[in-house]
Amino acid sequence: MLGHSRLDCLRRYGRGGVMRRCAILLTALLPAIAQADYGSVRVDEVAAVYDGDTFTATISEWPPVIGERIKIRISGINAPERRSRCDTEAEKERERELAANARIYLVERLRSTDVVELRRIERGSFFRIIAEVWADGENVGHEMLEAGHALPYVTGQSGQAWCGL
Repeated sequence: MLGHSRLDCLRRYGRGGVMRRCAILLTALLPAIAQADYGSVRVDEVAAVYDGDTFTATISEWPPVIGERIKIRISGINAPERRSRCDTEAEKERERELAANARIYLVERLRSTDVVELRRIERGSFFRIIAEVWADGENVGHEMLEAGHALPYVTGQSGQAWCGL
């Protein structure tokens, strides 16, 4: 060990000392790694649009296991859900109608653009990508908000944001 005996290392660090220090360091860095900003990337193909804030895309710059048909969620917005969690049937039907309109808007917006780019990329739950989505230089999330097809996303907000609207 570069001039040090095993006994010297044990005296200096104790049993498991190096591993313990590495574990502490990794534990301290884990939140920063999990919230890392992965830059930006160009989308090669929008394969499907699930609803007003989620679509599936292919990114050829990434290995196929990661970039082929990966789910993308538009950051900063909350679009109505196709599977409404509202309490009354009338509210559920209204949210499903709003969800269909939001989906149509997003489909048309992404199909009518030449360049779709993801910025401020993060990893979300369910192996999804969460990112700002830009279409020909315009922030799609902001457009969805302005068009009334989305609300600002609030962390921890229940799935009933669209109920009663």
